[in-house]
Amino acid sequence: MTAMAAAAALFLAGCADMGHIDSHAKLRDADSLGLSSQAAELAAPTVDSQWWLGFGDAQLNALVDQALQGNPNLQVARARLERAQAAVGVAEAARKPKLDGQLDLTREKFSGNSIYPAPLGGSIQELGTLQLNASWELDFFGKNRTAIESAVGAANAAAADADAARVLLASNVARAYFQWARLDDQLAVAKRTLTQREETLKLVRDRVSAGLDTRLEQYQSEGGLPQARQQIEALNEQIEIAQHALDALVAKPGTAQGLAAPKLAGIRPIALQPTIPANLLGRRADIASARWRVEAATSDVANAKTQFYPNINLVAFAGFSALGFGNLTKSGSEQWGVGPAVRLPIFEGGRLRANLRGKTADLDGAIESYNAAVLGAVRDVADQVSSVQSVARQQAEQAASQRAAESAYDIAVQRYGAGLGNYLNVLTAETTVLAERRQAVDLAARALETQVGLARALGGGWQPDTETTAAAAKPATRHP
Repeated sequence: MTAMAAAAALFLAGCADMGHIDSHAKLRDADSLGLSSQAAELAAPTVDSQWWLGFGDAQLNALVDQALQGNPNLQVARARLERAQAAVGVAEAARKPKLDGQLDLTREKFSGNSIYPAPLGGSIQELGTLQLNASWELDFFGKNRTAIESAVGAANAAAADADAARVLLASNVARAYFQWARLDDQLAVAKRTLTQREETLKLVRDRVSAGLDTRLEQYQSEGGLPQARQQIEALNEQIEIAQHALDALVAKPGTAQGLAAPKLAGIRPIALQPTIPANLLGRRADIASARWRVEAATSDVANAKTQFYPNINLVAFAGFSALGFGNLTKSGSEQWGVGPAVRLPIFEGGRLRANLRGKTADLDGAIESYNAAVLGAVRDVADQVSSVQSVARQQAEQAASQRAAESAYDIAVQRYGAGLGNYLNVLTAETTVLAERRQAVDLAARALETQVGLARALGGGWQPDTETTAAAAKPATRHP
């Protein structure tokens, strides 16, 4: 009875106080964002996992494939995934019995003034031990289980991170490719401008020779040529830089220089639904990653609580031990033992409570990081939807404006050639029409880039497995 009372006292002393250490952060769910969870279950994905194929550009498709195979940043994400998966194996191993072998061979001089009597005391002897040691931790309080759950959560987060990196990389390649196309189309506008100004200069010189204009108009016209050539050179520089950016993304220098320059007119737009989907939270890998980190942090808190409870092991050993190496395997040198081993904290100086507070703070941080990712995702999609719709309206208005500017320029040149207008009218009309041509190219490129941005914001066609989707939609699991 006395022994049982002492054991009970030790147990109660070991179970230190965990009170008043709780998580205070709350997860944002779909309903709190105005996204119906029921609709989330029924809505089908609207973005294909290879959405870039919809643009119908073989060069773009090849560049994206190259990037997904060889980009170093993507390889780093995959390495982190493998590291996290290895950590799961380490955590799972803690639940299994352990067996190891032991061989100790020691030549030792025993003190003549210690506990050993003569003739052992003061002599030099050989000691040998050969045995097998076994142990098995009985996970009564879930320490190993919660450690495994934490490792699995971290591994799932790493897997989602790798998927998010893949989506981001594909969108960056497409954006860089369209930037190249925009610059090349701007280069075509600049070359057309140079040709146009050369023709205008010829007309001005003819009028000056005929005495219809002065040298002022000629100098004004001549000044437009070096300006156009400078713009051409600047665009060539930007094109080379854009090509270098593509080379870095596909991890193969010189790739873009060997390709034909893309044309915006040859790239067809992809069809995307310009609305915020109800199941947005289950479509984005970055949100799934943040959600899995909440799961991992929740398991870490549960694991920290198990540290307050006893650690119970079954231990056993069997083998030989002898004085003198020659006696090690002889009869009578056998030894064995088996029994439980209990370890429990009694006084830790506040270490266990401090550890629990730290893990709880990590959980609060993971929850708020998830909330920030959710709010950022909703804003990201809303921004992209607004841009897609606005750019379409801007293109319609700009097209009408450009038609008017082109007509005004043609009339100004014709009137100047017929002597009915002055050169200032030509310059004014030219400035307007050039601005409209550049704006047309910029809007065409931006229309494609906003489609890329919307595809990425909608998850880039990421398809989570059932378990990951469920984790992204449910409240955080609270372990005892």
